[in-house]
Amino acid sequence: MLVLGLDTCLNACSVAILDGERVLAHRSEAMTRGHQERLAPMAEAAMADAGVAFGRLQRIGATVGPGSFTGLRVGVAFAKGLGSALSIPVVGVGSLEALAAEATGLVAAAIDARRDQLYLQVFEDGEPLMAPDVLPIGTAAARLAELGMGRALTLVGSGAPLLAETAPGARMLTPEGCDARHVARLAARKVAAPIRPLYLRAPDAKLPGGRDP
Repeated sequence: MLVLGLDTCLNACSVAILDGERVLAHRSEAMTRGHQERLAPMAEAAMADAGVAFGRLQRIGATVGPGSFTGLRVGVAFAKGLGSALSIPVVGVGSLEALAAEATGLVAAAIDARRDQLYLQVFEDGEPLMAPDVLPIGTAAARLAELGMGRALTLVGSGAPLLAETAPGARMLTPEGCDARHVARLAARKVAAPIRPLYLRAPDAKLPGGRDP
């Protein structure tokens, strides 16, 4: 299956094209803003790198959050638009699940949500041990200690350093964003369903009148 994977949820913009397990192309750029301007050109460049026409794609996978409200909307909108134009399924992949794919065994994916909070989800060999959640750092640490039970652990994501004291022997990975290669692999395994953003909490920014953006 030819799958286009996209990530714009965090501090990078990442695009990959996979044919089964074979990576045909992968591009990634670190950025905190500007995803909207870079995503389409990066996707076009990656398709050219792969030597694949957009019309040959069979599925699109995109991270749906949690993460940057603006960034995840960019990726979801692009994926929906392209999927509609090509009449192919578009599959949402949680950013915490994509981060956790960086490691095997017991993995805690944690994103710094600011306000002394973390987005957290714990996995064991790719299977979730809890639903994605937004928690105060202390509560997240207690939840992790409960699930980890002193076992070997990998912490992944921008929130990993905030949990380091809870798991002093843990391996730590802090990628800028989700790897679109993992997004594509995960999307290929999922049942196609309507894609929608996963916010977990209201945005920090407000429009005039106190409305959410």
